[in-house]
Amino acid sequence: MNHFVLHDAHDSVAVVVVEGVKAGMELNGWIMDEDRMTAVTARQDIPIGHKVALRDMAVGETVIKYGIDMGRVIAPIAAGEHAHVHNIKTKRW
Repeated sequence: MNHFVLHDAHDSVAVVVVEGVKAGMELNGWIMDEDRMTAVTARQDIPIGHKVALRDMAVGETVIKYGIDMGRVIAPIAAGEHAHVHNIKTKRW
């Protein structure tokens, strides 16, 4: 079962595509551009459609999704954590 998808192997976050992701679950994900699988352990509950961090990220780092810059980290994010508006902000303002 695929729990998340990402387009580019260099993405730092991926989109959760199933309901019921709970802390402690081993999540399987599909890297679309390379047609291969990867995995991460969920550290928090993550709602469907939200992002899961694929690696640790420090404040100020750029978050990459779909191979593009989607914002900056404003609070440390560990691999497997919920990545959303509480720890990522746009660089536009």
